[in-house]
Amino acid sequence: MASLTGQTALVTGASSGIGKAIALAMAAAGANVGINYIAGDDVVEQMVHDIESSGGRAIPLKADVSREDEVLAMFRKLIGAFGTVDILASNAGIQKDSPFANMTLAQWNAVLNVNLTGAFLCAREAVKEFLRRGVVKERSLAAGKIIFTSSVHEVIPWAGHANYATSKGGLAMLMKTIAQELASEKIRINSIGPGAIKTPINRKAWETPEAADALRRLIPSGRIGEPKDIASAAVWLASDESDYINGTTIFVDGGMLLYPGFRTGG
Repeated sequence: MASLTGQTALVTGASSGIGKAIALAMAAAGANVGINYIAGDDVVEQMVHDIESSGGRAIPLKADVSREDEVLAMFRKLIGAFGTVDILASNAGIQKDSPFANMTLAQWNAVLNVNLTGAFLCAREAVKEFLRRGVVKERSLAAGKIIFTSSVHEVIPWAGHANYATSKGGLAMLMKTIAQELASEKIRINSIGPGAIKTPINRKAWETPEAADALRRLIPSGRIGEPKDIASAAVWLASDESDYINGTTIFVDGGMLLYPGFRTGG
């Protein structure tokens, strides 16, 4: 695993699924970790215990990323504990699914507020700290790294999920625009686009054999992904091994973007 020794990472939405896997993997790679969450105090308490028992450092950071005041307080606490932040894994996300004609404004706003505005607020505060501190060559070639958790649905339309797909499409353009703006400051910004991953947010899609079989037909690799598949990519993107990668989405999807229906002629 690539080394993140001496660096501090903030992982949002880190009490379950992909976020939890990223937080634990970054701790295993040597980073101090701020574990952001909105629910699941007992889970996060156990994560902190496990990281510290393995010789690492971690703190819980309970905050709603869609609320500016809570994001500001979270960054103050993180920087107060570890001195700075080097890595933001902006992972927090929700779904509020509905046929489009029946989608309420509340459902629309809830998803956009967390998935897109939350990513903006956390990225903005991370960038402020990266610019203040600059490059510390003993830790990293970059002044800071941001990794957004996007989705294959920044590319693939998804009926019944207009709010979610829109949030991920917007996230792709946010990532590219600020990567372009901040590259000269030695700040790298990328996204990971997961395909079908076994997480609580999409449990209905894989928890029964019938659902899992239907889902696998959309995946050329023939298996549903695990959170660790995303976590490994996140650690690599946060490390100097990927220093020349900036402003792109790396899709970790088992080939979902290959339009598997066309294997048999469409």
